Amino acid sequence: MRRLRKWGRMLPRQLSLPEEQPTAADETAMVSPELEANERYLRDVFQDCSDLVYRSVRLKAGSELLVVFVSSLVNEQIIDDHVLKPMLSLATDVPATVDDCADALLTAGTIERTPSMTTLIRKLLDGYAIVLVPAGHNAITVKASGIKQRSLEEPSSEPVIRGPRDGFIENIAVNMGLLRNRLKTSRLKTESFMLGELTQTQVIVVYLSGIVSPALLEEVKTRVKGIRVDGIIDSGYVEEFIEDLPYSPFPQVHSTERPDAVAAELLEGRIAILVDNTPFVLVLPMTLWTGLQASEDYYIRWPIATFVRWIRFLFIFIAIFAPPLYVAVTTFHQEMIPTNLVLSIASSREAVPFPALIEALLMEIIFEALREAGIRLPKQIGQAVSIVGALVIGQAAVQAGIISAPVVIIVSITGIAAFTIPRYSFANGVRLLRFPMLFLAGTLGLYGIVLGFLGILLHLASLRSFGIPYFTPVSFGSLKDILIRSPIWARTTRSLPYERSGKDQ
Repeated sequence: MRRLRKWGRMLPRQLSLPEEQPTAADETAMVSPELEANERYLRDVFQDCSDLVYRSVRLKAGSELLVVFVSSLVNEQIIDDHVLKPMLSLATDVPATVDDCADALLTAGTIERTPSMTTLIRKLLDGYAIVLVPAGHNAITVKASGIKQRSLEEPSSEPVIRGPRDGFIENIAVNMGLLRNRLKTSRLKTESFMLGELTQTQVIVVYLSGIVSPALLEEVKTRVKGIRVDGIIDSGYVEEFIEDLPYSPFPQVHSTERPDAVAAELLEGRIAILVDNTPFVLVLPMTLWTGLQASEDYYIRWPIATFVRWIRFLFIFIAIFAPPLYVAVTTFHQEMIPTNLVLSIASSREAVPFPALIEALLMEIIFEALREAGIRLPKQIGQAVSIVGALVIGQAAVQAGIISAPVVIIVSITGIAAFTIPRYSFANGVRLLRFPMLFLAGTLGLYGIVLGFLGILLHLASLRSFGIPYFTPVSFGSLKDILIRSPIWARTTRSLPYERSGKDQ
């Protein structure tokens, strides 16, 4: 409850709707038995919307129906084959009721009836066609979505040597199908929400019944339902609203494009949140070890996966502490390194006018700028910029006496170390910590590094992700999937300590 109260205090930072709202439907409006009144209502709501199509259909018996759809959202071939042609060719009698029309004329697979004009408008914007029948208090909705989607392909953000090559896309229905294809059980449950006052984005909470903690599930649903904002464009919007500590550099919810990774996390008792129009699925709760594990760890032989994990553990320390250690030792503790190395570093820094701290900061900022430029530019140009920046600019800066060669080596190793972290959001937090650590090392030396390390340790120890400590699991038995990647057949417990039994069911 304390977490919920804290989260509730964060609500005022949510965006509010603009004062001047667009034309909206009356929430209480119902379908009228008069066809002209329904058409007039829709034209008022969708005024100045040129892609809304009104198609009157006169049946053989003389009765008139009205078909309405948004041409930019539907597949018109579906409407022609399953709505218009059956009406024009198969009707032998006047459809007296909505049920007669829906059961006897329409051949589409998904047909629903609704008396609410608000629901009709939402269906129109979801790619449905609606059929209005005179003398009826219901209207018929026909699913005819026609938005083009890209094909399934390997996620560029999480490539693997061995493992599935399919990834999530921007269509939430396709993403759910990818999960259903891997978890063929009725215990895979979903709960759908519509978030965003103007975008009306579909958000689906997915979990495995009987494995997930009921308290965790209830808290997740409470936080998701509490989101009040005018638009949800990406799952990153949802993530910022539901995480426990938004000011921490470490993510408390991780995202992935891989359906196999989400299926494995669901089997562990975690919860996934799918957001329409984005391929990134949120998985929670997150722990420190989640940020250091890749899905491919479980597809290769366990000794190799264990070795790779230890490499990651080593390089995460290098990613955070290598530049600060260089600055601290060269500035305050020269006696800690061999004499020959001290002389070599001193000779390389002889022409450099800046202290080691400024040197390291300059190189770190240049490296981050090159990395950002390489990502934002087109792929071919980005690679060229990275090569030019790393080789030409770095070499020129050393020859010009602006920075020394040891700093270039240290920053390069640090950059490589950060790239070994499989979770992108977690790696971003590690990169961010490097800068305060540099300031501490440049002002207090090794004492500053120790203080910074203790600060990071205390922060991680106090961090929670939906009530789960960030260091979870901490028991010795659970470490067999943390320090080592034990064989699949040796894993008899789940990694998260939930209220229900953690044993495989």
